Amino acid sequence: MKRRTFFSLSAMGSASLLFAKSKTNTARQYQGSGIKVIATWNVPNAVDAALEQLNQSASALDAIEAGCRVEESDISNSSVGKGGLPDREGRVTLDACIMDAQGNAGSVVFLEEIEHPISVARRVMENSPHVILAGEGAQQFALEQGFEKTNLLTESSKAAWEKWLETAQYKPIINIENHDTIGMLAIDNSGNISGGCTTSGLAYKMRGRVGDSPIIGSGLFIDNEVGGATATGMGEEILKSVGSFLIVELMRQGMHPQQACEEAVRRIAKKGGDRVKDFQAGFVALRKDGETGGFAIHPGFNYTIGDSKGKTLLTPKTLL
Repeated sequence: MKRRTFFSLSAMGSASLLFAKSKTNTARQYQGSGIKVIATWNVPNAVDAALEQLNQSASALDAIEAGCRVEESDISNSSVGKGGLPDREGRVTLDACIMDAQGNAGSVVFLEEIEHPISVARRVMENSPHVILAGEGAQQFALEQGFEKTNLLTESSKAAWEKWLETAQYKPIINIENHDTIGMLAIDNSGNISGGCTTSGLAYKMRGRVGDSPIIGSGLFIDNEVGGATATGMGEEILKSVGSFLIVELMRQGMHPQQACEEAVRRIAKKGGDRVKDFQAGFVALRKDGETGGFAIHPGFNYTIGDSKGKTLLTPKTLL
C-alpha cells in the first residue's frame, strides 16, 4: 500500500471513530428525563391537557395535539384559534405545524374556518404526501378529513377590528395582551419528544401574511436525538434566523438549552439593529434529558413547565 493511501485511509478511519463516538455520547447524555411539557406563555390548561395524555402513557405527539387544541378553542385568547384577531379584511386566518420524534412534520398556513389547525397539520403529516398545505387547499383537505367549517370571528374580536378600522394604523404590539403564539414541546414515557406551534398570527396583518409559526425550523424544530425548540414573537424576524433549528443544533454541540436560547435571541437582536426596540422574539427549548431554557428580547415573556410534580410558570431574564 502506498504511504499516501495509508495515511488517507487512517485519517478517514479516525474521523469515523470520532463521529461514532460523538453520536454515542450525544445519545447517552440526553436520555432518561421522564415526562415533561414546556409551552410558551402562561397556559396552565393547555399544559394540563398535555400532561393528562402523558400520564396515560400516550405519545408526546398526542400530548402536543391535545394541549394545543385547548388554546385553539379558548375564545378569550385573541391570538390563537377561534377568537383570534383577524387580518385587515376582518377574516381570521390560522397557521400551525406539528413534528414528531421520527422527524415527520405537517403544517397548514392561511387556513380559514377550521377551529383546530394543529389537528389538520397532524393529518397533513400522517395522511398526505406533503408537509405544508395552504389556504383553500388546506381547507379543502381539512373538510375531506372530516373537519367542519366554523365561524372563527367572535363578537369581541370583531369589535376590536372595527375599532382598529377607525385609524387602520398597523403597528405590531410587543407581547399583545401578554400572549401570542403557543408553542409546545413534550417528552413521553418512552423518552420520545414531539412539538407543535399554533397561532392566528399578527392582528390586522396583510391578507395572506404567514409568519414563523407554521414553518419547520423557524417556529418549531424537533430532533429526537437532542431535543426541541419553539418560538414566539415577531415572525418576520424569527424566520430570518431559522431560530428553532439553530437552538437544537447548538444543543447538539453541547450548549445548555438556556444558553442556546440566549444565543438565538442575540442573533435576532443583532440583525434587527435599531428596530429591536419595536419587536419581541422569544424561544423555549427542551433537551432530551429534561433540561429546559427560555429567553426573549423584551420583558413580559414567560413560559409554563409541567412534569410529574406539577406545573411552574417561569419568567426568564431578557436581553433588554
